[in-house]
Amino acid sequence: MNLPKSYDPKKTEGRIYKLWQKSGFFNPDNLPKRHRKPYSVVIPPPNVTGKLHIGHTLNAIVQDSLIRKKRMQGFKTLWIPGTDHAGIATQNVVEKQLKKQGLTRFDLGREKFIKKVWEWKKEYGNIILNQFKKIGISSDWSRTRFTMDKDYALAVKTAFLYYRKKGWIYKGRRVINWCPRCQTSLSDLELEYKKEEGKLWYIKYLLKKGNIVVATTRPETMLGDTALAVNPKDKRYKDLVGKKVILPLMKKEIPIIADRNIDQDFGTGALKLTPAHSLIDYEIGLRHNLEAVQVIDEKGKMIAPAPLRYQGLNIREAREKVIEDLREQNLLEKEESFIHQLPKCYRCGTTIEAIPSWQWFLKMDELSKKAIKAVKNGKVQFFPKRWEKTYFVWLENVKDWCISRQIWWGHKIPIKGETDVLDTWFSSALWPFVTLGWPQKDLKEFYPTDTLSTARDIINLWVSRMIFSGLEFTKKVPFKKVYIHPTVLTKDGKRMSKSLGTGIDPLELIEKYGADAVRFGIAYQITELQDMRFNEDSIIMGKKFCNKIWNASRFVMQQNQGLSQLSNFKTKTPLKKEDKKILKSLDKAIETTNKNMEAFRFGKATRALYDFFWHDFCDQYIEKAKAQPSEEKRKILFFVLLTSLKLLHPFIPFITEDIYQKLPIKDKKKCLMIEEWPE
Repeated sequence: MNLPKSYDPKKTEGRIYKLWQKSGFFNPDNLPKRHRKPYSVVIPPPNVTGKLHIGHTLNAIVQDSLIRKKRMQGFKTLWIPGTDHAGIATQNVVEKQLKKQGLTRFDLGREKFIKKVWEWKKEYGNIILNQFKKIGISSDWSRTRFTMDKDYALAVKTAFLYYRKKGWIYKGRRVINWCPRCQTSLSDLELEYKKEEGKLWYIKYLLKKGNIVVATTRPETMLGDTALAVNPKDKRYKDLVGKKVILPLMKKEIPIIADRNIDQDFGTGALKLTPAHSLIDYEIGLRHNLEAVQVIDEKGKMIAPAPLRYQGLNIREAREKVIEDLREQNLLEKEESFIHQLPKCYRCGTTIEAIPSWQWFLKMDELSKKAIKAVKNGKVQFFPKRWEKTYFVWLENVKDWCISRQIWWGHKIPIKGETDVLDTWFSSALWPFVTLGWPQKDLKEFYPTDTLSTARDIINLWVSRMIFSGLEFTKKVPFKKVYIHPTVLTKDGKRMSKSLGTGIDPLELIEKYGADAVRFGIAYQITELQDMRFNEDSIIMGKKFCNKIWNASRFVMQQNQGLSQLSNFKTKTPLKKEDKKILKSLDKAIETTNKNMEAFRFGKATRALYDFFWHDFCDQYIEKAKAQPSEEKRKILFFVLLTSLKLLHPFIPFITEDIYQKLPIKDKKKCLMIEEWPE
């Protein structure tokens, strides 16, 4: 069978994907008998609200190339797909829809609102999974999981009650991060910090004689101050420690204390302490038994004991009023422009408030020790290794995890009378073993999973939590290797943003160039550096490379017209110099590909394959074969082409499968994806 003159990905990719699905080989239970040793991967579940972006695409390419290679090597491969319910994000999406109708979730009530979310999920929740299929990922779709499935909900409840029985989950009133817009608590890891221009106000706190000047970016919180703090090494204030100072506007005395964590170089070196409205101040307050006086409520409004004239004002209004009053009383020394990092809600972008709140917490002392030990003893390995530092720094300084959220969409806390739901990350921390059937099923065959591929920004949000959860509930690590892939940036090194118009839509690239070109072009750009600057030129190169493979395959098939070849090369005839050279180059390509893929060096693997196929095989050997055709050369051409298709298949599966299906092979398999990997 001859190949058409040119390769058309639009006509091919859908047909080939249907072929794979029909074969059943995405499901490990349907693989041939030689596939015995399990190899499993779980997809980092994208938000159910999500649509495919370039980061998803890169990670999908990484995982699919690993799975396809292992499948061809004879492993019983399982790649579990699925989505995360994404509590706050999904609730926000549905609330925005209601807003267009002039409604709020409170107009519907909890039960009807949850029903509305499930309706939304049914209509839109699988968009991203269908988009993943466009890239050609070979997940076992029969095992697709969702973090709000009934079985998953049972597992989450089991985990919560286990921790509760052990005494590691408790309810307490502590200062937490609060989003006034989403009306819920957030953990430190769920905040995004954005630079904003503000002011630094220098305020006089009166002593019996003179005053002490304090610099602050938040004068409105002074209404809840319970102390001033200085560094014990700061000679300027040594004689003032232990004395009292008058809190402006409130006309009450507060103590001056010494604490080693005070930065002597910030402002005047003296810090106002508002334990109820700053996480840092709260920690200092705990050490010095300071009262936490709340003057800002959950809606971001001023409340008593702030004076009556401030009560009911929002934070901006209160700030202006406080500044005005300080000026009138000659208590404002000066103000300066100041650039500071403000914590924002990672979902709606609202500035976060620190407020005291009754929340559920998970004790982290024992769990963090287990997670640290698992990496230090090598049971879990990070690639590149430098990411271990990020992991250790967080776990060594971790505080108890605030796991309750005051939203409606999510896993309800299984305590009678409790209306809160669990942090989304609490349920996703169980993902590697719940997707395999915990606690109902035996995890023996596919657990622990082998490799996790993910982004650096969720090492602590997700990776560390999966590790301690796996160790606690299964007594095993959830995966053996963690590959932290690069973050994709714009060509000029900026973070991609849809709102700024700098985002890249991978589906548009697939429509323009084909999935294989996108896959190869992205893999080609992966290095061991922290970031990857996206360049469409590599995608164009990927398309040209696919055309080169197609044309080379056409030539080889024309040479073998009417002949049927074995997948292995055998000959009794002495080989010529160029024959030996190409077979030696092929051996090197096999060795290099194996070595680089095992070390997660995908860019090096693809570049080596590109150089071998384009230069060694096409430019040199094929050209000589055209000039000196022979029976041996036809066999070698066929063998090198087939072996190259196998090596390239993990990266460009559509075109390689399509060519394979048309090759005249005596011992052909049903699909290239279950052919034997070259060794």
